[in-house]
Amino acid sequence: MPVVVGVDLGGTKVQAAVVRSKKVIGQARNRTPQGGPEDVVEAILATVNQALEIATVKPADVTGVGIGFPGQFDPETGDTLGAVNLKGFDSRYPLGAVVSKAVNSAPVVLDNDVRAALVGEHRLGSGIGYRNFLGVFVGTGVGGGLVLEGKLRRGRGAAGEIGHTVVKDRGRLCGCGRKGCLEAYAGRGRMELRARELQKSGKKTNLFDVMERKGRDRLTSGVIFTALEQGDQVAQMLVDDAVWALGISLASVQNAMDLEAIIIGGGLGDRLGQPFIDRVSRAMRPHLFMDKNPPVMLTTKLGDLSGAVGAALLAADAGTSHRRS
Repeated sequence: MPVVVGVDLGGTKVQAAVVRSKKVIGQARNRTPQGGPEDVVEAILATVNQALEIATVKPADVTGVGIGFPGQFDPETGDTLGAVNLKGFDSRYPLGAVVSKAVNSAPVVLDNDVRAALVGEHRLGSGIGYRNFLGVFVGTGVGGGLVLEGKLRRGRGAAGEIGHTVVKDRGRLCGCGRKGCLEAYAGRGRMELRARELQKSGKKTNLFDVMERKGRDRLTSGVIFTALEQGDQVAQMLVDDAVWALGISLASVQNAMDLEAIIIGGGLGDRLGQPFIDRVSRAMRPHLFMDKNPPVMLTTKLGDLSGAVGAALLAADAGTSHRRS
């Protein structure tokens, strides 16, 4: 049976999954380096090779590679065009070609990282049985994707970008350069900036001590989770703000789309789990027009493998399409 590899490239982690017959037979995970594209490629290849070794699959047997990329890209060339949350990815870079060359010239498919995760959950995860739902992935940034009438909605390339819906007019500065976006309150990148501002203003927090003890160079979901367990007030403030912002944004989308379900994943969603999602659900309620018939609120089934598995499925789709043409 054909073997495909999926890569989920995020601001803090690189995850790879080897998939055969819709089953994960090997996986690996490493940190995302902060040095630039060449270092990121090295991490991608190392992670892919680790996953292949665990799956006992040779690179020559790989029929395709899918990469979920957290930014803009050219689907025709496989070049990346920019990514706010990846250092050094601010101009065109031939990511697809470089990875393909290193994996026995296997064809490489690039897609948005959140769309890839949504595909994984739609076909093999929590989205099974729902024809109309939103996937929200709360990580370094906040991404979203839509499945409408059973099909992934791409629009003109930005359908489902919930992270840049406005929750507060002239609010906090977002990484996109605009103000008041959901991501400015719920994305870990902006949460870290806010934590540093609060610490500088005199608020006491263990967040950066935890970060140092864990050997992390960025504020990860695990760091936030640990600080919350320790009763850290700044960590609690950050999560409270994220819940508030998600409640407003998701309610607005629900009022417009009348969806059956909303799936919340990503680093923060997966790490904080159902209690976090229940809080978001309660924050939505006052803003819902149809408050007696809210959407089902779900965690991911695939967890942090959603993106890598979805990317692998997209690579399999591309291979099937190529063989049929």
